[in-house]
Amino acid sequence: MRTDAVRGHLDGLLLAVLEPGPLHGYAIIAAVQQRSRGALELRTGTIYPALNRLERLGLLRSSWQSIGERRRRCYQLTEAGRRGLATERTEWQEFTTAIGSVLNPDGAT
Repeated sequence: MRTDAVRGHLDGLLLAVLEPGPLHGYAIIAAVQQRSRGALELRTGTIYPALNRLERLGLLRSSWQSIGERRRRCYQLTEAGRRGLATERTEWQEFTTAIGSVLNPDGAT
């Protein structure tokens, strides 16, 4: 799938994979890839700036966790992030309905 296809939807993707609980960066990438059945492959250069921006906006919080001798920054949703995810889902439904109405005007799938 084209990288452009994710543009504009990255925040929603990140918030959605963090909904079940905290994850570190590479686990977030793996979760998106797994949930999309391999169709979406995000790069670290794409997600880390987005994660930092979402944290600055108060939608995420992060903390350092040690796993063995490695330290990883883990991200989790805040209450504002949960509300943001609900908004993202509503907007996604409205968007896909509108696009579907144009691409399939007779309702055929």
